[in-house]
Amino acid sequence: MSDLVYERNADYIPRIAAVHDLCGYGKCSLGVAIPVLSAAGCDVCPVPTGLFSSHTAFPGWYMHDTTNILEDYLKAWEGIDVEIDAIYSGFLGDPKQVEIIGSLYEKYPKAIKFVDPVMADHGKVYPTYTPELCDAMAKLAGKADVLTPNLTEAAIILGEPIGDEWEGTDITDEQAHAKVKALLELGARNVVLKGVQREGEKKIRNFVGGEEVDGIIEVNNDYVEYMLHGTGDVYASCVLAGVMKGVSLEKSVEFAGDFVHDAMLVSAKQPHFMDRGVSFETLLHKVCDLH
Repeated sequence: MSDLVYERNADYIPRIAAVHDLCGYGKCSLGVAIPVLSAAGCDVCPVPTGLFSSHTAFPGWYMHDTTNILEDYLKAWEGIDVEIDAIYSGFLGDPKQVEIIGSLYEKYPKAIKFVDPVMADHGKVYPTYTPELCDAMAKLAGKADVLTPNLTEAAIILGEPIGDEWEGTDITDEQAHAKVKALLELGARNVVLKGVQREGEKKIRNFVGGEEVDGIIEVNNDYVEYMLHGTGDVYASCVLAGVMKGVSLEKSVEFAGDFVHDAMLVSAKQPHFMDRGVSFETLLHKVCDLH
């Protein structure tokens, strides 16, 4: 059994379709994916699912839904013979966008399908996500080569309740393993279940299972006692960066957790850091050096 999701040719620059929103202020989505994956030596081709003035933690944000332009946008790629090695999807704005991603899967059947099901956290669904969009995202999750949900997103995908019991992240190893196995049974090839944190601990635990992993393993990182918007996008982008560099999934997950931890420490030195989001720019050399 190979532990690699993607085998990289040293001289080849892989091309990634990044199906995410574009956010003006507050670093997340394409604003994170493009620099992180570029640092990994990848050619990032944006497919913008929406345009945001800022991330949704700010009051009075503006969103422009790009669903109506995406079919023509991607059809134009066909006319110039674009080849894609990975399809990386994150925040989506409409159930039809899931269909459009499905058409990309059909067009590029050999591409790595990396799904970060960005739709909820800490027991709360994001304000732009309708039940229909959550259902569509759950179906997309079953097609992933690598799926990276947090606990709330895993519950939505599995059709489990996300009430008060999902506001905490204190679950046992057995519960975490059961969720990873259930997500694999839905069709995902590999699963990274993020953000298990137990009371009194200073660790964040992530559980990884699938075809490229021997059983279900735990990868943990030191906990930083504040939350920043965009860390999930940095984490997922770093996991994919490792995968596309030909690094094992386990090592990619470990690297992603360490990178986010270090970026949060850098962020705390910036003015208004709780609003502006995670500052990762000075650490991009670590992505370049990953092997």
